[in-house]
Amino acid sequence: MSKADDEKWMRAAFEHAVAEKGTDPSDTPIAAILVLGDKEIARGVNHTAECCDATAHAEVVTLRAGGAAYGDMRIEGATLYSTLQPCGMCTFASIWAGVSRIVYGAGRDDVHEMYFEDRHLSTLDFVADAYKDDLTLEGGVLADECAQLYFRPWDDVPEDQQAND
Repeated sequence: MSKADDEKWMRAAFEHAVAEKGTDPSDTPIAAILVLGDKEIARGVNHTAECCDATAHAEVVTLRAGGAAYGDMRIEGATLYSTLQPCGMCTFASIWAGVSRIVYGAGRDDVHEMYFEDRHLSTLDFVADAYKDDLTLEGGVLADECAQLYFRPWDDVPEDQQAND
């Protein structure tokens, strides 16, 4: 995919996040889109709070919908676009799904540390530890725009609103 394609799909993910969840960081407006070739397979947003389901991250919701739409749990060669750098769970779900690329907007350094369950490992470490040489991660696509959806590193987020604390 070209840089223009990545920006197009990330913009679509950003717009989906805003349309479904708004722009209030306390509503966790994370969105993901699964693309194969130049065709959208599925999209989703974070539903952890609404579903009382710790696994209902936008990426997992999208991979579930993608598997159903595609008719197979493995969607080899697909690209997963996420407005926020995926956590370890979502990265490993992508590996199991056969995703070839993960492209994300805002990264760990762009947002509050509460978004990441392990402050010392990154998704890049997870991929390296899984010995995956057929999965690439590319970050920073529309990072400034995507980061506006989340609490920033300097925000004083009340404890009761912090995830992964």
